[in-house]
Amino acid sequence: MQFIDYQESTATDTLFINDTTKPVLKHGQVLLKVHSFGINRADTLQRQGKYPAPRGESPILGLEVSGKIVEIYADEDNSPSRWSIGDEVFALVAGGGYAEYVAVNATHLMSRPKSFDMPSAAGIAEVFLTAYQSLFQVAGLKPQQRVLIHAGASGVGLAAIQLAKAHGCHVSVTASSEKKLAICEKYGADRLINYKEQNFAECFEQGGVDVIIDFVGGDYVNRNLRILNIDGTIVYLAMLAGRYADKLDMALMLAKRATITGSTLRSRSDEYKTVLIKDFSERFFADLENGALRPVIDTQYGVSDITTAHQRLEQNDSMGKIIVSW
Repeated sequence: MQFIDYQESTATDTLFINDTTKPVLKHGQVLLKVHSFGINRADTLQRQGKYPAPRGESPILGLEVSGKIVEIYADEDNSPSRWSIGDEVFALVAGGGYAEYVAVNATHLMSRPKSFDMPSAAGIAEVFLTAYQSLFQVAGLKPQQRVLIHAGASGVGLAAIQLAKAHGCHVSVTASSEKKLAICEKYGADRLINYKEQNFAECFEQGGVDVIIDFVGGDYVNRNLRILNIDGTIVYLAMLAGRYADKLDMALMLAKRATITGSTLRSRSDEYKTVLIKDFSERFFADLENGALRPVIDTQYGVSDITTAHQRLEQNDSMGKIIVSW
């Protein structure tokens, strides 16, 4: 099969198409013929040598795919599978998505929603599951709470806006341009803050927020604490401002009884991901099926344009998901 290979580098032009053998299925897995895959920052970091695949997972890039089931592992007891050959699905994977075929745990699949084509379905898993995990399982979001989402026009940001609004919450976002803020508003954001023109910590005179989703870190840490309500939670998903933050205001953190926590998804156990996908599906899959929740697709490319896809993500111009199709 073909796959997208790379030479470890900060340069995007080291990505190229190569050949390898198809994955061999293990117990509980199915083989997908990949139609499309999403581009994530984890992919660009792995290409740069900063985010290796978890031990035991495929070193091939790619964390989310859509495609058709072409093979199902044959259990010795011939126990029936929920899935059938030919089913159209999307899936979360810990690696291997940038390939013509990928082995996936059967419990990490979801049916392609009728509302979306294959490329759009490839943009669901990573962003919606990350957003769902952060808001509900980590932060314990409750109806009517107030949420601030930094990088609101990112794939995870736009998914988080939709999930929080579906839960009856008030949503504020930060983004770097009026164009990005406009798409946040389109998908439900109530308060729009251009962080290049405004200090977001000065925009909440009428009350703070209960949950903050942050990808930045750095000098955002204390500013987040300033506007956090008592007993609020800040969830860190990335560190775009660098590995180290400014001096933490411990007095402010204690006064707010704040919870500051970090979360990732890729390195979680298969069992954790199975439960996460089950919980998300039970709660929100119907909203995907009827189009009430939507993956926001920025651009679509063919595999020959994989370099361009990585360049677009790294230039921070994208709004929503970048999708690549075979």
